[in-house]
Amino acid sequence: MGRYTKEDIIRRVNEEDVEFIRLQFTDIFGQLKNIAVTRSQIDKVVNNQCMIDGSSIEGFTRIHESDQYLRPDLDSFAILPWLPATRKTARLICNVYNPDGTPFVGDPRYILRRTLEKAAKMGYAFNVGPEMEFFLFETDERGLPTTRTADAASYFDMAPIDRGGDVRREICLMLEEMGFEIEASHHECAEGQHEIDFKYADALTAADNISTFRMAVKTVAQMRRLHATFMPKPIFGVAGNGMHVNMSLTKDGKNIFHDPSDSRGLSREAYSFIAGILAHVRGFAAITNPLVNSYKRLVPGYEAPCYLAWSASNRSALIRIPAARGESTRVELRCPDPACNPYLAIAVCLAAGLDGIEKGLVPPAEITENIYAMSEQERRAQGIDSLPGNLLEAVELLEGDELITRTLGEHVFQSYTTGKRAEWEEYRTRVTDWERQRYMIVY
Repeated sequence: MGRYTKEDIIRRVNEEDVEFIRLQFTDIFGQLKNIAVTRSQIDKVVNNQCMIDGSSIEGFTRIHESDQYLRPDLDSFAILPWLPATRKTARLICNVYNPDGTPFVGDPRYILRRTLEKAAKMGYAFNVGPEMEFFLFETDERGLPTTRTADAASYFDMAPIDRGGDVRREICLMLEEMGFEIEASHHECAEGQHEIDFKYADALTAADNISTFRMAVKTVAQMRRLHATFMPKPIFGVAGNGMHVNMSLTKDGKNIFHDPSDSRGLSREAYSFIAGILAHVRGFAAITNPLVNSYKRLVPGYEAPCYLAWSASNRSALIRIPAARGESTRVELRCPDPACNPYLAIAVCLAAGLDGIEKGLVPPAEITENIYAMSEQERRAQGIDSLPGNLLEAVELLEGDELITRTLGEHVFQSYTTGKRAEWEEYRTRVTDWERQRYMIVY
């Protein structure tokens, strides 16, 4: 049962001096969109009567079938704390529907909801906890981002070496005002790189939280005349931004990944879930790692996973099982990056894991050695495959994975792959600074 009714939302809007309501949704590439209405329209908002032109949104509808309706998830109501404290602005995250009352098949939130319904039919609820990294960079005199940072810190350093502590503090406080439970924040590996961890939630809420988190981080940074980026690899030669995804399944309120009788404390379902992820991760990499730039992070030497393996402790493996057991038992997938569409990324991870459970798949042997230190021959001898090396390869693997294409649905699959092939083609034909520096004088 939801927390809020229509009457609750109307009352809060009136009692808390909310003047504007942003109705938010995402396009297929995960970009947050919205329309804003005033308090006078609140009855239309809660009765699902607000419309958008879907033909103007990437991957949505054609111009002759453009009208779509926004149906707000009332439980997502939150006041935006960085905007004025008088005549406030609130947001509602919306599902997109067709005029005939059916869900729009191109709505990423619907894709996740549909996948969660399959899990529910199997008796499962799905929980997700993301770990999100980002960089803070200085801006120039025009307010545009640079790659400069006055920060010289590394893992867990403190001020004055860590120059981003106050910004992280402000982000955490604002997110808590919006209902987040912040578990930790700290400086990350690279100069100017940071991480803020928030409590796991049911998968749909977790995806909403990822979108909200990115918006909050960028907004607070801009208020400080900084630029926050979730770009996977903004700087050559240092670690990139990851979004480790911690996942667990529950049944009748109990974590089914835990089995105290197993030597690793893992259940049969946990092993099959791991096997399902490994079976499909190359096929869904274009979703979890969606940019040309994503594959410049997924290289050896910077703690980002490149190779298909799992381990209960080894951080060089693609899938790690954190030490906590009991109700905290979870599977951590380490390859996704924070530029992904969170609804689609979580949906394909769940679909892959459920496929493993349905088929009773068994994962390969655990890899306990440092995979980065292995030679190619050693990896081949142990059957360790690699993630795609670039976006084009990832898109081709996506096109060949029937489970993942079925999870996305024909509309999203076609629009997404068309967009990503166009992105690759644009990148392929661009002349880069590296090429000019390498070739102009010599040739």
